[in-house]
Amino acid sequence: MNKRHLLKSLAALSAIATFGLAHADTPVKFQLDWRFEGPAALFLQSAAKGYYKAAGLDVTIDAGNGSGGTVTRVASGTYDMGFADLAALMEFHANNPDAPNKPVAVMMVYNNTPAAVLALRKSGITKPADLTGKKLGAPVFDAGRKAFPVFQKANHIGNVTWISMDPPLRETMLVRGDVDAITGFSFTSLLNLEARGAKTEDVVILPYPDFGVKMYGNVIIASPKMVKENPAAVKAFLSAFTKGAKEVMADPAATIGTVKARDGIINTALETRRLALAIDAVVASPDARQEGFGQVNPGRLALMASQVSDAFATKTRVDPAAVWDGSLLPSAAELDILPPAKR
Repeated sequence: MNKRHLLKSLAALSAIATFGLAHADTPVKFQLDWRFEGPAALFLQSAAKGYYKAAGLDVTIDAGNGSGGTVTRVASGTYDMGFADLAALMEFHANNPDAPNKPVAVMMVYNNTPAAVLALRKSGITKPADLTGKKLGAPVFDAGRKAFPVFQKANHIGNVTWISMDPPLRETMLVRGDVDAITGFSFTSLLNLEARGAKTEDVVILPYPDFGVKMYGNVIIASPKMVKENPAAVKAFLSAFTKGAKEVMADPAATIGTVKARDGIINTALETRRLALAIDAVVASPDARQEGFGQVNPGRLALMASQVSDAFATKTRVDPAAVWDGSLLPSAAELDILPPAKR
């Protein structure tokens, strides 16, 4: 064996020791929840640095068009894994009790829901109670709109009127005054409002987690077939992802190029800011620091399952044990990736 082959063999053994054994170049089709925007760097960094490859995986990462679609495509077998809102996964489970392939959440990434109500200061809306009687806008599938009954109940908000629109029109309609407030991901809608001429200081943001709604946000999901037949590949993916995510959180600006490489027309400065906002608000949040990156609190998970069952009026009650499988998570040492808390 020559020196070059010896080094390659040692590298392969090192990858196996680091990530766990996956079959050589196991193909993994992965779908994001949305377009290639700042937060996608959390997944793209490991691809760019070769961490998935070193783990024995051939990972393909595609953009998505909403969490509901990602859950459905993993359920159908079109994708092996994905990134989706936990509430959307719960809704699928409870509304499709007889579905043969219900995806499961295998890692928590957005420890808090990014859902928020946003309004312009001139509307006079400064607190949840001010929303009573107002006109709210959002796409029908928006996570914040679907979970609004939980926010509404927690804050004693009266009746509101909903206006539906396609996602690109949401912030435009708020700026034009067609609606009094909108629901959306805080870090997405804020920047979209700014792009439409609103000043940051004129935007009122009411994040759900700040007002009594401690629902979880996005998770990595996997098909039950993959979990059962190739758990080593799932474990290897999660370890490789964690390694890249640590680098992204340590220096968002240095890793945003991975997103630019997938969508050349993005505004690098804007998406760097979106990524930093997402990290601060939902990935490295105080709740995430308390529970540990990647993990869930069983009591909080059970409460969310009950809230989703009620708010989404599901056919059956959500079973928290059926939607979550933390058995393939990396070690506690590997999951210790959150950056130092900002003072």
